[in-house]
Amino acid sequence: MKKKYRIKSKLRFTLFMTLMILFVFSTAGTVFGAYNSESLMKPIYSEILVQSGDTLWDLAQEFGPEGKDTRMVIHEICRINELQANDIYPGQKILIPAYI
Repeated sequence: MKKKYRIKSKLRFTLFMTLMILFVFSTAGTVFGAYNSESLMKPIYSEILVQSGDTLWDLAQEFGPEGKDTRMVIHEICRINELQANDIYPGQKILIPAYI
């Protein structure tokens, strides 16, 4: 014998279904990274032409993000440009992040 179900309260059923749909979509979005803030941000860089006498320390302080530790900015510059701290030369173009 097959049991039949009857909806006693349309309001409770509608509320339950709405909450379940929201739960499923938010769980799926979290699993697939839709709510990952990193995936929503595009990196912004300043392209700087290295002049004679420039150091990464000076460039990081002058063009790097305001209020960030200069060492962290230098590390990020080296990572982005795939170079070592002493590998810069005049005429070279390097990218400096606007934020970290």
